[in-house]
Amino acid sequence: MRLIKYRDIDGTLRVGRMTDEDRLLPLRTPKLDSPSLTQLLDLEGDEWNRVTDVESLARSLTDVTLLAPIDHQEVWGAGVTYLRSKVAREEESEGAARFYDLVYSADRPELFFKASANRVVGPNEAIRVRRDSRWTVPEPELGLVLSSELRLAGITLGNDVSARDIEGENPLYLPQAKVYQAACALGPCVRRLDGDLDLSSLEIRLAIYREGSLLFQGRTPFSRMMRPVADLIRWLGIDNDFPDGVVLLTGTGIVPPDELSLEERDRVEIECPSVGVLSNPVVRGR
Repeated sequence: MRLIKYRDIDGTLRVGRMTDEDRLLPLRTPKLDSPSLTQLLDLEGDEWNRVTDVESLARSLTDVTLLAPIDHQEVWGAGVTYLRSKVAREEESEGAARFYDLVYSADRPELFFKASANRVVGPNEAIRVRRDSRWTVPEPELGLVLSSELRLAGITLGNDVSARDIEGENPLYLPQAKVYQAACALGPCVRRLDGDLDLSSLEIRLAIYREGSLLFQGRTPFSRMMRPVADLIRWLGIDNDFPDGVVLLTGTGIVPPDELSLEERDRVEIECPSVGVLSNPVVRGR
């Protein structure tokens, strides 16, 4: 089931499921006529059997505004989980190469805070290049959507926009390279894990367009991630509470060439056939 958060034609925020015919059917539970995404993600087992459609409010995707599939959750990231990402980090910062090499093989993963909900943009909203960055790239990632009890409830697509020049100057600048307004995109939906989806079979694709022409494309299978999903979740939960749940981005295995940096009016598309396409234009901070 693909869960979509959207603004209805009357301005109401709703969560619905998307059908194979690209229709949106709002959902309700026995206790809630219009449950939030967080409330739905906290449901387990038989509770989902009591979730029903609101047929009278069915909409076409073209009639609503898609929103980032997030309420008040934090977004965290895992770094250096793919070999290609490890090599890229070593190339951008010679002095820190040893540290990136060590974290790739260490028991403890690199985990970092990426975004509060107000910094996240959704489908077709603009992602941002920091005004003090000369080298910013998208990082296409699979996002683990976790319930308040850190149960893996679904997956989404994420763009961990990163200022590689700032991080490369000094690894201690990582928060400035990663955490700023519109540096994170999520969407287009949350694909519930209802027993029919094998994460190891997924493939993530990236395409960057400039003036309508394809500038770069790449793809990587999720199976190339060297850390088990359960291991990342376990480390994230040590002495941490997430009462609204959390989205954990799992790292990238697609790294554009060093000469490529995002520019205003570029468009970034991240795709996973089981989830959909997350498309965002690019703006530069002023």
